[in-house]
Amino acid sequence: MEETEDVPKDFIKLKSEKLSVDEVSELVVSPYCGAVSLFIGTTRNNFEGKKVIHLEYEAYTSMAETEIKKICRDVRQKWPSVKHIAVHHRLGVVPITEASVIIAVSSPHRAESLEAVMYCINTLKASVPIWKKEFYEDEYSWKENKECFWANSEK
Repeated sequence: MEETEDVPKDFIKLKSEKLSVDEVSELVVSPYCGAVSLFIGTTRNNFEGKKVIHLEYEAYTSMAETEIKKICRDVRQKWPSVKHIAVHHRLGVVPITEASVIIAVSSPHRAESLEAVMYCINTLKASVPIWKKEFYEDEYSWKENKECFWANSEK
């Protein structure tokens, strides 16, 4: 395989169906890379002493996709050796233990892919218009990402 046949690609998907770790990780595998790093964000069953029943995500889809593309561009500037990037985020109801977000990055060596994955999730939470609602036994709450730039603006 020639290098031109394995050009860097970004795989971005927002969907209501269950996310697959295998599918996302397979998207970024490359014969030129010795590292695939993954982040999997799952729904936990508790928050501050409350029992969480499930999460529900909403997004401004076109803007979210645009912002994720910007994150991918930033990753490639910061870590030029990164080959492929996949960011899949679930929308709608996400039951306990299921994935809300899966991020995968391939690179020739582990340091770049690990750093890039951390950058991706932190920047996604800070800048992408995806909102989370936590459902408890008898109430629900919209959750604000503390990292989110618009959450810290003057009210």
